[in-house]
Amino acid sequence: MNEKKAIVEAALFVSENPLTVDKISKISGIPTRDLNAILEDVKKELDTESHGIELAITPEGYQFQVKDKFLEKVSGLTTYSDMSKGALRTLSIVALRQPITQSEIIKIQGNKAYNYIKGLEKKGLIRAEKAGRTRLINTTKEFERYFGKNLKEIQEKLKTTSIENLQSENK
Repeated sequence: MNEKKAIVEAALFVSENPLTVDKISKISGIPTRDLNAILEDVKKELDTESHGIELAITPEGYQFQVKDKFLEKVSGLTTYSDMSKGALRTLSIVALRQPITQSEIIKIQGNKAYNYIKGLEKKGLIRAEKAGRTRLINTTKEFERYFGKNLKEIQEKLKTTSIENLQSENK
């Protein structure tokens, strides 16, 4: 069981993106029924005070993430490399102008923004609600958690810099 748990931890550690149970099972060769127990064990172990990370269950799957308590201190170390510049620009637009319609974002950024919006929704950074023939888009609490700041602080930074430079100002 310890080697299986170690394989699961290693997969979660090196993956840039959340992993589904099926993906972890495929990588590790561990059957799904056994994998759920291992994931629960990893989660319980990390939930203690002696760890700075936790096992999070996101809409995309499982991933290691920094506990909220430590996020502000270490958020400047990340490069936000899991998102393209286009997705970051879309996120900037949403953060500054929310609530904003999807059609307004498309006018600003063009048709590629549809994919950016879809990806940002999948990451849980934005939410979209039907509003007539378009959708109304806002950031989520996960957006604040991702950047380690509250929305007002992020908006103030965005007024003077781009979202791509947020991490370098945190260092």
